Amino acid sequence: MIAVVQRVNSSWVEVDGKIVGKIGRGINILLGVVKGDTDEDIDKLVKKIPFLRIFEDENGKMNLSLVDIGGEALVISQFTLAGNVKKGRRPSFDDAEEPEKAKQMYQKFVERLSGTVPVQTGIFAAHMKVFIENDGPVTFIIDSRKL
Repeated sequence: MIAVVQRVNSSWVEVDGKIVGKIGRGINILLGVVKGDTDEDIDKLVKKIPFLRIFEDENGKMNLSLVDIGGEALVISQFTLAGNVKKGRRPSFDDAEEPEKAKQMYQKFVERLSGTVPVQTGIFAAHMKVFIENDGPVTFIIDSRKL
């Protein structure tokens, strides 16, 4: 499972011109489910992401977590994170999980993360416009298989 985690001042997602998820200060998570991902991958990310010390304390040091600041998370499904661009010019998505299983894994991730922090989402497999006011910018790519 691959997560792109961005520290944001605000973020929202639109589908068909309507806002379906919106947060203030917190993190935007673009989540890609890879073939072979299991509940263990979900648990690794849920135990790591909300506790990453990526927010500044009163001394300007990245010392506070999403939990510490009482922030929110916006989780967006993004199968293209499993894309492979090694060969040729057209990305291969052979490593992306099948849509039905990916949706189940995405929903489990959202459910488990929401046990720790408030969570908003996009709509799985919808064409979305994601608006991200990245703070910093601060962005991390987290692969559950490397944790």
